[in-house]
Amino acid sequence: MTNTALITGASRGLGLALARSLAEAGWDLVLTARGADELARAAAELGATAIPGDVTEPAHVRRLADAVPRLDLLVNNASALGATPLPRLAAYPLETFRQLLETNVTAPLALIQATLPALRATRGAVVNVTSDAATGAYEGWGGYGATKAALEQVSNVLAAEEPDLAVWWADPGEMDTRMLADAVGADEAAAATDPAKVAAALHDLVRSRPASGRVSLQ
Repeated sequence: MTNTALITGASRGLGLALARSLAEAGWDLVLTARGADELARAAAELGATAIPGDVTEPAHVRRLADAVPRLDLLVNNASALGATPLPRLAAYPLETFRQLLETNVTAPLALIQATLPALRATRGAVVNVTSDAATGAYEGWGGYGATKAALEQVSNVLAAEEPDLAVWWADPGEMDTRMLADAVGADEAAAATDPAKVAAALHDLVRSRPASGRVSLQ
């Protein structure tokens, strides 16, 4: 039986690169992102199912879960950067921080909850994409890093509570993506790693299925 993956934030960056890698290996893919046009192009390229929308909306989470009655892999890759230029915590806008928590922590948990029956049935896997900002103290990265630290602990506890699943919280390192460019500028971002290389490491992780835990992809 063909494996099925649900990938959020799949229209560009790491999400799209991973989708390409899995598609080449014959996986069935359900892809979601907010950018409907970019997502449609990605799905057409890969023969995947595109379900555009915002993962912070409960109705969209339900649509995604309904689309994967069988699920082998959930990849919570969609995330937001927060306020830019990156502010120090003393001046961090609190409403933006609340929205960041909703996108980077609550939405992944909601999708995990909605797809757990399907994942349990296949003894599947969950990948939550985090960041070295979850564990390191980088000026300006406090808002984003705090949300990724919370996602790492959600992952850690999920792994303890769902021993039949593989749960990995994956630090992709710096990649040449639009998000990094928004944070540090296009020139610095261009020197970072190609997301395709990180996606290959993530695909190897899924294929080899090590024990649940935190992994660095670079």
